[in-house]
Amino acid sequence: MKKERNMQATKLPKMIRVKQQFDNQRVQDITRQITQQIKDLSSNMPVQPGQTVAVACSSRGLTDYPEIVKAVVDNLRQMKLKPFLVPAMGSHGAGTAVGQERVLLHLGLTQEAVGAKILSSLDVVDLGKTAQGIPVMVDRFAFEADHIVLINRIKKHTDFMGEFESGLMKLMVIGLGKIAGAGIYHQAMMSFGSSNVIAAGARHVLDKCNILFGVATIENGYGEVADVGVFPPEEIELKEKAFFSRSMEISPKLPFDEADIILIDEIGKEISGAGFDTRVVGRIRLPGTPEPTKPSIKRIILSDITKISEGNACGFGLADIITRRLADKVDQASTDTNTIVSMALEMGKTPLVMPNDKEALALAMRCIGFVPSDQIKIIRIKNTLCLSEVDVSQAYAPLINDRSNLNIIRQARDMLFDTNGYFNEFFSMDEGCDSPIDMKS
Repeated sequence: MKKERNMQATKLPKMIRVKQQFDNQRVQDITRQITQQIKDLSSNMPVQPGQTVAVACSSRGLTDYPEIVKAVVDNLRQMKLKPFLVPAMGSHGAGTAVGQERVLLHLGLTQEAVGAKILSSLDVVDLGKTAQGIPVMVDRFAFEADHIVLINRIKKHTDFMGEFESGLMKLMVIGLGKIAGAGIYHQAMMSFGSSNVIAAGARHVLDKCNILFGVATIENGYGEVADVGVFPPEEIELKEKAFFSRSMEISPKLPFDEADIILIDEIGKEISGAGFDTRVVGRIRLPGTPEPTKPSIKRIILSDITKISEGNACGFGLADIITRRLADKVDQASTDTNTIVSMALEMGKTPLVMPNDKEALALAMRCIGFVPSDQIKIIRIKNTLCLSEVDVSQAYAPLINDRSNLNIIRQARDMLFDTNGYFNEFFSMDEGCDSPIDMKS
C-alpha cells in the first residue's frame, strides 16, 4: 500500500496536443488506378478463361484494404478468371488455418465485401532450395492455383534494414511460407541476414510459381494511400525498391527525437509485426540488427492491444512497462508461437506489469533519473501508425514554437484518467484518427 500511495503522489505534467504536417499526396480513386494499371498489363498476361488465381493477402491493416482487394478481384473476374483469397501471414493468426482466416475477416476481407472466398491452410509445397541451401515453401492453395496475385503495403520493417523491407518480396517468402517456411527463414536470417534470405527466397518463388502480378501501396503520414502500383512479376523487385524509398521519405515520425517516456495507447498485428513500429520509437534490440540512432526514448509504456491481434502480443517484450489491461488480454500460446517462429525471443518477454496507465506513468517517471516533473519529456500516441496528432508534455513547449510543421490544437491541460486509472480515449467519438487503424481494444 505504501508503494501505491507513492505512485499516486507523483506530480504529473500537463499535456499539449499538437498536429503534425506531413506530405499529403494521396490517391483519389484507388479502384480506378488499379483497374487502369491491370488493363495496361493484361495484354501480356499468360491467362486463359476459367483459370484460378490465389490472391495473397497479408495480416497488415492496409488503408482501403477491402476496396483494394475488391478492385483486384473484380478485374480478375472481368478477365474470366476465378479468384480466391489466401492468407499470407507466416505464423500470425495464432499459427492456425482458422486463425489466419479470421484475421482477414477482421480486416474486412469478407466474401460479401470483396467478392471472393478465403481458402486457408497451413499446408505448404516444398519448392526446393536457394543457392544458400535454404528450403523454400509456399502455401499449397496458392501453389495449386493457376496464378498468384500479391497484395501488400510497402514500408519499413521492425526487425531489419535493407533496400526493401516489408512488402511484396517478404510476402512471397515469409507470408506464403506459412508457419513452416517462416520458421526456416527466420532461422536462416540469423546466419545470412534478413535481406539476403528474403531476396533469395522471393526470386526462387518468382521462378517456381506463376506470379501474375503484385499490387503494392505506400501510405503517407495521415494513413492515406499515397500511391499504388501494379507490377508484373519481372519488375516486382525493382519496383518495390523504388516504392520503399518513397515510403521512407513520407512515413510518419514522432515530432521530437528525444523523450523520457512514450506511452502507446494500443499495439496490434494490423499496425505492425511487433505490434508497434520499432523504428518509430527507436528500439529494436535484436541480435545482428543495429539500433536506430534516433529517436532516443528512455522508457516505453504499452497500454492496450487491439481486438484483431487476438492476444498475440509478440513485440511487447521491447517495452519497459505494460498495464494490467494489456497483460490480461495476452494469449500466451499465440504470442509464444509468433515469438519462437520469428526467432525474436526478446520480443516475447513479459515486461513489468502495472495496474493502470496512471501508475505505469508514475513508475516510469521515477525510472528516468533526477528530472524535475515540469522538465520531463513525455509523448503519448494512439499507435505508431496514427501520428498526425500527438500529446506532448509541457517540457516541449519551447520547442513547438520553433517548428513550422507543428500546430498546437489543444493547450496545456491536466492528464485525465477514468475511474480505473486509464487515460480516456485518445480521440473522442466525433474526432477519430487520420489513420485507418482506429479500432477499440
